[in-house]
Amino acid sequence: MVKIKSVDAKAIEDSRGDKTIFVTIKTDKGKKFSSSAPNGKSRGRNEVKIYKKSLEEDIKNLRKVGDYLSEEILEVFDDLRHVEDVVRENVGGNTILALEYAVLKAIADEQNKPIWNILNSSFLNLQAEKMKFPRLVGNCIGGGEHSKDLEGLKPDFQEFLLIPKSNSPEKAYNQNKKNKDNVKDFLIKTDKNFKKQQNDENAWQVSLNQKQILDLLKKTKTPLGVDIAASSFYKRKKYNYRNPLIKRTPEEQLVYLENLIKNTGLFYVEDPFQEEDFESHSKLLERFPGSLVVGDDLTVTNPKRLKKAIKNKSINALIVKPNQCGSLLTVREVCEIAQEAGIKTVFSHRSGETDEDILADIAFGFQGDFLKSGITGKERERKLLRLIDIEKSIKE
Repeated sequence: MVKIKSVDAKAIEDSRGDKTIFVTIKTDKGKKFSSSAPNGKSRGRNEVKIYKKSLEEDIKNLRKVGDYLSEEILEVFDDLRHVEDVVRENVGGNTILALEYAVLKAIADEQNKPIWNILNSSFLNLQAEKMKFPRLVGNCIGGGEHSKDLEGLKPDFQEFLLIPKSNSPEKAYNQNKKNKDNVKDFLIKTDKNFKKQQNDENAWQVSLNQKQILDLLKKTKTPLGVDIAASSFYKRKKYNYRNPLIKRTPEEQLVYLENLIKNTGLFYVEDPFQEEDFESHSKLLERFPGSLVVGDDLTVTNPKRLKKAIKNKSINALIVKPNQCGSLLTVREVCEIAQEAGIKTVFSHRSGETDEDILADIAFGFQGDFLKSGITGKERERKLLRLIDIEKSIKE
């Protein structure tokens, strides 16, 4: 049994140098547990507000309402409902999430269990040896809003992904790191503007266009994916490409993507159309049922939007970002809906990350199909290394 004696919060810097929330709780046993929430740079319009008014206001409000949590008894995952009921009207999604992370750490510590076990007992209740590990999705080359121009050029797509087939996190992690190094050598030979620089998500920054990049990545002989983040360059009913300069209608975007998938064998296609175009997503999925058509801005870890996507047959996979909805209870609901409908779940980091590694426990505990947390970079590798630790602990 855990009871919260006090709650405090402060601002810290994320991996981009932007401010984010860091929450600390003190329990009746005198122990302290802390956690933080990441920041997204490319955010869907339908995500919850990360702070009620501002980060500073959330910090003040959380301190004020912290006393009201002192009477709550916290023993199981579902007790997060009591936490949300107390703070929901006073703070935003990032603050709630960091608080819930800290509470989960306290419950897990009290019961001498790993955090994933607390989650799993409320979801599938599988024996550890029967649980699957999520496949890794690693951002190798970046573009879009996460990257700077090189000599006035960069890819329009936001991420170019390597997705090893191995279900062992350790093997997949090592494979992705090796492939990323090999890709650097390829880029030195093929991109005259390449300066060995990395972007917000620790992916290589290049001046190549998407076809050139995919042709290069095929050399890794690893299943490939892209995060198109189409909403970020959709304006006035057209997709406005800069490299090369071209404007595409939704119909032309569909034809372009069909050809790209056929010619490159793409396994994973995230946010191929703008965030309200359920119909075009459906047309792409109908044409390529063997590929993953992944919703992110389309679904924003929101049960209602996921149900709409399922009804329209728009996707067969979705991104799960806990701070898109600001509630781990909602994350569980989304996972349950997805599992029932046969939709794959892809647990994902954000571009502005922190040292917090709990995402690995959440992805494993809720039996996510994939974990998307980059390939390199201290904050991203923390999640990957935590997943490897879980793998080793179960195999022992």
